[in-house]
Amino acid sequence: MQRPPVLFLMGPTASGKTDLALRLREHLPVELISVDSTLVYQGMDIGSAKPSAEELAETPHRLIDIRDPADPYSAADFVADAEREIAAIHAAARIPLLVGGTMLYFKALLEGLASMPPSDPEVRAAIESEAASHGWPHVHAQLAQVDPALAAEIHPHHSQRISRALEVYRISGQTMTALRQQQAAAGGGDFRQRFNVQQLALVPRDRQVLHQRIEQRFEQMLQQGLVAEVEGFYRRGDLHRNLPAIRAVGYRQVWDYLAGELSYEQMQERAVIATRQLAKRQMTWLRSWEGLKWVLTQDIDGKPLSGEEILRFCLNSAPLGAI
Repeated sequence: MQRPPVLFLMGPTASGKTDLALRLREHLPVELISVDSTLVYQGMDIGSAKPSAEELAETPHRLIDIRDPADPYSAADFVADAEREIAAIHAAARIPLLVGGTMLYFKALLEGLASMPPSDPEVRAAIESEAASHGWPHVHAQLAQVDPALAAEIHPHHSQRISRALEVYRISGQTMTALRQQQAAAGGGDFRQRFNVQQLALVPRDRQVLHQRIEQRFEQMLQQGLVAEVEGFYRRGDLHRNLPAIRAVGYRQVWDYLAGELSYEQMQERAVIATRQLAKRQMTWLRSWEGLKWVLTQDIDGKPLSGEEILRFCLNSAPLGAI
């Protein structure tokens, strides 16, 4: 039997993935599933570049606004939710189009999640004590010594992922990377066997173009009221900076500004730098990704391609033709 199709649209932040996905839906029988670790949170609209209410009403995105910021969302949660939504879309005789930039979620869906040892409160407490004394970058450096591949994927301030990765190593004596490799060797993750997966990566030829878009977009977010949006979370009383939602790029820097730890200008600068670093990590993931079809947003001379030109390329590409 022919495997049912699933389409991935990946790319770095500010590359135009959402706009392209909306255009594709006008020409293909696709339904959109968001692959974004920030868009899952309710009320985090401006800083996540969430599609407008009008866009969502016209083109619904699944897995948007499904969690309160106080309730952390994990890769395992995403895999379970995405599998359910993919099945529902196929049942309606439509094609799932998964669009976003959270590469860990795409990877977890494709390869499955390796079996990890259960959490040990004493080991976790010891790691958090080290972080309290020396800072999370210091703990991240320890992780880099034992599992450099995983450390390269994790931001030095992403406390939850750093803590869990180091905890797994101290409990089992094996790194998360090694455990994932063992799972893959044993045939773990059958997503590609079950589905006809076609993968597109939307990227600019020139990194400077992406940097300019990142800077312009953050300025727009500030003009649209990002500080007020974060202030609403800041004043709730049940949220703190170590939650995954608050650690999101842009939100973390505005939170520090509201806490009086950064000036307005420092907040702007650090948010833009952090977003550029995020884009760099996303590109690193994509360069090592198997089976991608690259969709460039500039021609060979560096001239920006129009939305229609990019759309036409996608519609005429071999993967979409196969679907």
